[in-house]
Amino acid sequence: MRILVALTYYRPHTSGLTIYAERLARALAARGHRVTVLTSRYDRRLPREEWMDGVRVVRVPVLFRISKGVIQPTLGLEATRQVLAHDVVHLHLPQFDAAGIALRGRLFRRPTVLTYHCDVRLPPGFVNLLANRAVEVMNHLAARLAHHIVTYTRDYAEHSPYLRRYMHKLTTILPPVELPPAPPEEVDALARRFNPEGRRPVIGMAARLAAEKGVEVLLQALPRVLERFPNALVWFAGPYENVLGEEAYRKRVLPLARAWEARGHWRFLGELPPQQMSAFYQNLDVLVLPSLNSTEAFGLVQIEAMMHGVPVVASNLPGVRQPVKMTGMGEIAAVGDADDLARALIRVLSHPENYRGDPDAIREQFSPARVAQAYEDLFRRLWAALHRRDR
Repeated sequence: MRILVALTYYRPHTSGLTIYAERLARALAARGHRVTVLTSRYDRRLPREEWMDGVRVVRVPVLFRISKGVIQPTLGLEATRQVLAHDVVHLHLPQFDAAGIALRGRLFRRPTVLTYHCDVRLPPGFVNLLANRAVEVMNHLAARLAHHIVTYTRDYAEHSPYLRRYMHKLTTILPPVELPPAPPEEVDALARRFNPEGRRPVIGMAARLAAEKGVEVLLQALPRVLERFPNALVWFAGPYENVLGEEAYRKRVLPLARAWEARGHWRFLGELPPQQMSAFYQNLDVLVLPSLNSTEAFGLVQIEAMMHGVPVVASNLPGVRQPVKMTGMGEIAAVGDADDLARALIRVLSHPENYRGDPDAIREQFSPARVAQAYEDLFRRLWAALHRRDR
């Protein structure tokens, strides 16, 4: 099967959406499908076309950018070429250009599937308000044109104003999660570098420094955690400088984090490659996900942590609370409530034995091969139904 995958940003850009798309594309390619990713050339240093892990990546030039959105005048022509050359179209939303590609899928009778990852909420401002509204309109057009929609959990779908309109064409498929194992020496090396004192409770956060991630809630909770665990340490893994569209948030939050860093209770690890992320999780006592709104629909990092036996404290958001509910490996804290977040962290750090799960079962449930099989079955059903009507 020839599968066209379309999304605004792809690797080397890092976000939950791009990681999901990359894992799924690789897994589909490993199952013998020809997979092409159609995406933006958001950085002019990137090649127009390349092969990555058995997946062909085609990047469309960007004329200019509005906040996190990109304007690609030649996308329509390239999308027409690619849709005609493939059997199935798979779109990842939110994506401003998805409606035009979905329309081509309809016109050229290609089964078209949307995976809706989360809502989009750009930072305050008149231009961003207009951009938010434009993306919302285009996402709805894409949903109407698509043959089917996929999301991670029923919980998120039932609470999403967007998805609730399309329950009649909705399927839930759990996201693909995998990380390469880290050898013991790499785990120890990371500990020596970022926790040389050792024997300290380590609270991990894996995210971009972005407004929806709730970094400030963790910063506000930290003093109360330190009352109970005076030598606790936060490891922040992920981009924290030059994050697209987050300049104002960085200026507000980074000085607070730097202050705790100066006092020895915060470490910025930067963006880690997959193997080092495995080492990161193995050094944690708990992972925290204090996300604030529906731009977070699940939190793949929760499953990554649980696969390594690490419990999680997550916000009580639709979808985001599901990994803890499914596995029992953690606590759920009220959204934006620093005191409740601190209480939950203290409970987990005080009684880690209460939050043990089955990492092997979690690894199997979220394996990219299993997720790819679910998508493949969906694609084949849609293809059969579409062409049955042709006879």
